[in-house]
Amino acid sequence: MPASDDPLWPSFWHSVPAEDRAPLREVLAELLGRGVLLGDEGSGRELFLLARDHYRSHLEDYLAPLALELVVDEDQCLLQARPRTESCLLLGRFDKAETLVLLALWRLYDDERSNGLQEAVVITVDQLWSALRVHFERVEPPQATQLDGILARLKRHRLIRTAKPEGMSQPGELQIEILPSLARAIPFDSLEEWQGRAAAFAPAANPSAAEETES
Repeated sequence: MPASDDPLWPSFWHSVPAEDRAPLREVLAELLGRGVLLGDEGSGRELFLLARDHYRSHLEDYLAPLALELVVDEDQCLLQARPRTESCLLLGRFDKAETLVLLALWRLYDDERSNGLQEAVVITVDQLWSALRVHFERVEPPQATQLDGILARLKRHRLIRTAKPEGMSQPGELQIEILPSLARAIPFDSLEEWQGRAAAFAPAANPSAAEETES
């Protein structure tokens, strides 16, 4: 079907064959709705390969006016629409509790990568609580009920995955896989830069500076 015969298809993608249009819509829906497309299992694998092998430049051109950069992670089999923080108007907003969790997860991920871990970074909820206490010892951590909601939101944005291990009996045993998309969503060029942002949550700091952050 020519693009001109399909009112839901952009004319500048007239060369895309009809059979690829529905899956390409799914790719865009994931990138714009969640920020990340996971391509390591299920139908996501086919979408990832289609986009990577045939439509990378199409997606880059589509996302560019929105100040979104297409990241193709070959090792982790994922696509990410990463905001260019200096100009993107689609940045998500996170409150203080969500930002604390994001910062703790980023530090846990960076520590594992710095130690040479090449595999998936998987922690438990108990380890997350420990990281919050270590890095933000003078800050009231999120409540357990808050944490459930925060993790659910991060899952929706494809920044983490969670899994219940066999025989799990306590909430703290829940496993959290920290995806590389999280490190890109809140990029720090160095550990010192992360420490500067974390320091904003110290009680002596200006409280308004830490109320919200951008991802």
